[in-house]
Parts: sequence; C-alpha cells; structure tokens
Amino acid sequence: MSDVKREQLIEALKTIINPISGKNIVDSGMVQGLVIKNGDIGYALNIDPKDVDEMEKLRESADQLLHQVYGVKKVTSVLTAERNETNEPPKKGFGEKREFQGKPQQKPFGGHGTPPPQEGPQGIPGVKHIIAVASGKGGVGKSTTSINLALAFSKLGLKAGIFDLDIYGPSVPRLMGLSDATPESLDNGQITPLKNHDLVSMSIGYLMEKDAATIWRGPMVMGAIQQMVRDVKWDLFNPVDVLILDLPPGTGDAQLTMVQNIKLDGAVIVSTPQDLALIDARKAITMFEKTNTRCFGIIENMSYFICPHCGERSDIFSHGGAHQTANEKGMEFLGAIPLDMEIRESADAGNPIVISNPESEHTKRYVEIADKILEKI
Repeated sequence: MSDVKREQLIEALKTIINPISGKNIVDSGMVQGLVIKNGDIGYALNIDPKDVDEMEKLRESADQLLHQVYGVKKVTSVLTAERNETNEPPKKGFGEKREFQGKPQQKPFGGHGTPPPQEGPQGIPGVKHIIAVASGKGGVGKSTTSINLALAFSKLGLKAGIFDLDIYGPSVPRLMGLSDATPESLDNGQITPLKNHDLVSMSIGYLMEKDAATIWRGPMVMGAIQQMVRDVKWDLFNPVDVLILDLPPGTGDAQLTMVQNIKLDGAVIVSTPQDLALIDARKAITMFEKTNTRCFGIIENMSYFICPHCGERSDIFSHGGAHQTANEKGMEFLGAIPLDMEIRESADAGNPIVISNPESEHTKRYVEIADKILEKI
C-alpha cells in the first residue's frame, strides 16, 4: 500500500506556475482528475491547444516534481483540450477527487478530447473481427452475455477477447475474476491485456482504485476509449480472432466514439422481453443503422424462469418481445437465455457459466448464438 497522500500531491502541484496566466496550475483549474494507485500517479492538464508547446514543458516540470514526492513510483500525465467555455476554473476543485484513470502515452499533444486524425473507423492491430454488444438500457445482463459469448467463441476454437467500454460502470474485471489485477507497461509505451479463462481483456476497471467513481465529462470518456484502443497490445499472447466490445447502456459519447473510431464487423443487441427494455433496444438498433453498422441480431436475456423446485416456467419479464422486435426490424433472433441463478452466481464469482459448467444447457445456448454470429462474419 502506498503512503502517498493526495494532499501532498496537491501542495506540490500548487508550486507549478503557468507562465501564461501567472497562476498555479491547481487553483487555476488546469489539473483535472487524479488517481493514486500503489504509488502510481495519473492526472491531466487542461490547456488551450494554441499553447501546447509551452504546456508540454509545464507538464514535464510537474511530472519531475511529483517524482520527488516520497512514495511516488511512476507519474503518467496527459494534456487535454477539454475547453471551459467561460474561462473560469471548474466549480469542483481539484480536491473533489475527480478521478483520472488510464495509461496515456506522454506525447506533446493528442490526449483526452483530441482524437487523432484518421479517415473513418479503423481496425485494431492484432484483432481480426470486432463485435459490439449493446443494450440501450442498463440492467439487462449485457455484460454477462458479452463474457459468455466471448467464452463461447473460445469454445468454438477461436482466440477471443473482451474489451469493456463501460467507463462509468466497468464489469469485466469482476466477470473475468481479475478484480485485483493491473496491466503492465511495455517498452513501446503500450500496456498488456489481462488474461484468464483463455480470454484476453481490457477494462478501465483494471486502471482504477476499487470502488472509485469515474467522474468524467464526455471528452475525457472519448479520450480514454481512444487511448485504450491504441495503447493495448491485444496480440501479446496470440492474434485475437474475435474481440467482443462490451458497450455501456445508452447511445451517447462512448457509443459514438466507438463507431467513429473502431471498424466493426457488426453488433449484437441484448434485451429482456419487457417493453421498457425493448424501447431502448430499438434506440440502440437505430444508432447502428444511422452509423451504417450491421446488426447481427437480438438476444433475449432473462427470457423466462424455471422454478428449481417444481419445474414450472414463469415469464417474469413477459415473453417474446425481443423475437417480435427482431421480426419488425428485419434481423435475426439469435436466441433466448433464461433468468437462472447459476448464470448469475457463476458470473459474480468470476467464473462464467460457459467455463464453469461447459456441458450445461445454458452453455449450449451461448455456443449456438456464437456459432450463428460466426457464420455471419
């Protein structure tokens, strides 16, 4: 456990003066977000892009100063072009623990809020096929479906991975059984994916303190996604045949950044049968349609419940809604997954059902769905 105190870092940074404004970088609101993890420090400097050369020197000075604080092992910083239109310091001060996570490269510019110039979505080096799993709504079991789909592809003989794009509520570390694991830095500035169950994975959760809240605005979310795409060496162990992108709920910054920057083979929609979930699932479908992204089909999760005592079936969240929506949208209904205690318990334990009970009926359903998607790609 590191002895580095947040207050020590704040006081140190207050001694760094911005030569352009004449104010220290803390009180002027330049420093955004701070993470302290086992002696590793991360933060961002919010700047005006026209001052980038001068601010790069300022960032280097701040890094050197922080390295002198007792207990600090490594300092990672980035310049961000996230603008404050009023030119006033943020209302929430530096001491409000606005966390900055990630492992950004130390470049003169191109950090959060400044996506690198490119012509359309790009593939991810070391990855052959990329499939997004979306829901439009939270709480429908999208992450559990994503991890079991990735494991199903692995069961079909492919090298698979999962990329957790839910910046605000990352689930993959828990699902992978890697809640306490941390990526390592490579000599070329990239970071290692983490591996378990023969899957490679990356999540912002691996880079955060446990239970830390990610209090970020849109530009920082977009920048974090872009940097994880660029900085992870996905083929460290083997080239990845299929990478599952576990998207956050909704159709906001994270989803838009993903479709604009990552070349997808297609998307899979997860929904429960109830009308409220299907309303948002249709919105997710519309988003992919408008961005010219192919939808492979819909999975109905928590489709029904079988009583373990009497064997009676109950349609807790109604029945058949996802199947009907798939027909309306002219896409395939990929399959139904029941609401089952074993699926939930195995996921919570970091040992998802496809790996913990490979002969179960539930596993067979996930593999059947993966096989249908595989035929499409």
